[in-house]
Amino acid sequence: MSRLRALQGYLLVRLLLAPLMLWTIVTIVFLLLRATPGDPVDAVLGPRAPAAVKEALRQQLGLAQPLWQQYLTYLGQLLHFDLGTSLTSQGEAVTTIIAKHFPATAELALFSLAIAFGLGIIIGSVAAVRAGSAWDIGGRLFGIITYALPLFWLGMLLQLLFAVELGWLPLGTRYPITLSPPNGPTGLYTIDALLSLNLPQFGVALYYLTLPALTLGIVLSGIFERIVRVNLKETLLADYVEAARARGIPESRILIHHALKNALIPVITVLGLTLASLLGGAVLTEVTFSWPGLGNRLYEAIALRDYPTVQGIIVFFAVIVVVASIVIDMINAWVDPRIHY
Repeated sequence: MSRLRALQGYLLVRLLLAPLMLWTIVTIVFLLLRATPGDPVDAVLGPRAPAAVKEALRQQLGLAQPLWQQYLTYLGQLLHFDLGTSLTSQGEAVTTIIAKHFPATAELALFSLAIAFGLGIIIGSVAAVRAGSAWDIGGRLFGIITYALPLFWLGMLLQLLFAVELGWLPLGTRYPITLSPPNGPTGLYTIDALLSLNLPQFGVALYYLTLPALTLGIVLSGIFERIVRVNLKETLLADYVEAARARGIPESRILIHHALKNALIPVITVLGLTLASLLGGAVLTEVTFSWPGLGNRLYEAIALRDYPTVQGIIVFFAVIVVVASIVIDMINAWVDPRIHY
């Protein structure tokens, strides 16, 4: 009961701190956008527009107000769950932009995470089981190299190899413009195609998803490989593993049902941290592969000085990371009874 009470107390503290964390992020983004050079009015009207027209638009958008007044207005909008209106998308609401582009980012993130998780577990397990061998050294090198790889560079390298030289995969985009994409409730093309039992559409969606997901998955897999390798090596030396060996249990069963199961517990904690890296990496991946996701839209909004869109997307990403980190902590405490808060 005391552990449950401590967990409830920890959850309460995290929930109380979440608004403070979001407010800090919102404030930093708000100030940084207005501290960088450039005028969003020029992005809307062009630099050659008459000064009177620019000033009228500046008044209309509230950009002529003092900075503190703009800040309070923006906070008031957030309290009413209003992310504002895009300056460069013909008056489109930021919430509409997020709803339109987020499914592409979510699909890329899910497949990338699956690739990263699978590669990390396989390579980390082989390296741990064969500690001190060439496999172990190769696993360590894989973890270091993939963690340090510039994501955009790897993406362009894979594009050059698989799209340009071999012609196996497309250079970019999410779905060919000559075909109608899957239409379904999730907005994830692969899932919607499966729900409608349209295997040709599923194949096309997966074909275009493979290269960007592989790029992001390879970069993130180094994180999982290093954690699995270190924890599995320690677990294989534990007393209960030695006892299982003494009872004559096959090594493969010991690895899968005993050692690997316990070695994967710390990976749950890392999932929360990986999510932040995943969203950041999605921006670079989407730009490299012209993937029409939220990261690509964020890049365009930054280039066009679209304050509301940039602020809205970053706040949305921040909410995802904060909520996911709390959920991961709860799952971690539930899975591992040794954890106390």
